[in-house]
Amino acid sequence: MTYDNRAEVRKVLIITLILNLFVMGLKAVVGYWTGSLSLLADALHSVTDSANNVLGLIASKFSSPQPDREHPYGHQKFEAVGALGIAAFLGIACFEILQGAVERILKGGATVTISPPELWLLLIVLGINIFVAFYERSVGKRVRSPILIADATHTMSDIWVTISVIGGLIGVWLGYQWMDVVLAFPVALLVFWSGWSVLKENLPLLVDQMAIAPEAIHTIAVSVPGVINCHDIASRGVLGRQVFIEMHLIVDAPDVETAHQITEEVESRLEQRFSPVRIVIHVEPPAYESEQISFEPKTK
Repeated sequence: MTYDNRAEVRKVLIITLILNLFVMGLKAVVGYWTGSLSLLADALHSVTDSANNVLGLIASKFSSPQPDREHPYGHQKFEAVGALGIAAFLGIACFEILQGAVERILKGGATVTISPPELWLLLIVLGINIFVAFYERSVGKRVRSPILIADATHTMSDIWVTISVIGGLIGVWLGYQWMDVVLAFPVALLVFWSGWSVLKENLPLLVDQMAIAPEAIHTIAVSVPGVINCHDIASRGVLGRQVFIEMHLIVDAPDVETAHQITEEVESRLEQRFSPVRIVIHVEPPAYESEQISFEPKTK
């Protein structure tokens, strides 16, 4: 069974795109006024937020879970590719932040100035980021959307980045100019960590990493009356999004109809445990023997 969440995903991405454009503009204006390197770096980071939303809209358009002639397994890897694009943007932002900080240390720069009204504007930015992160994560988990969850992870990094920048600018306001440059480095590390988290979460889907331990599938299969054993068990996908399972099933059945009923029950139990899942089962007779069988048969 597949669930098409694209309409809701697009709605969330459009709302967050509008908010991210507002946040980006506000950071850029305040950063220009104050001359703050860390805040301008944070504004650059926010450029990736808007780009990620656009990328997410494009990926969502092509990520239908419904199979067709050209994509018999559905299109959900498009969404994972979009999430990897977010990780790439985060890597670029990290490099730009570090490059700017090193140049400021080596070449110097203009004095950073900050006033209370500008700090209040940054608190508004922080509030918007917090809303966007929790809104995207909540909807993403509910509709099982990797692109929303990945973007929420990115926005969570924005929250910590903005908190760090505000802390640094408060230090600048108190007369500690060096805090602006120093805090640019942890900002870069937070950005890098966010990108790594997104990459680690979505790469298994793209490389067809094992989704479910074969022992777990074997245990469920042999619990069905009429199943002697199963082997050549393979699974891929991401549990909770979409999983594909293949196996060879040895059944104690006198005819095709009985064998079919047994496999239907196996599929039903696997769907109850691992849904959404698509299952392909190759049926074999009771006397079947193979070196590929790696699990002990069920004792009668």
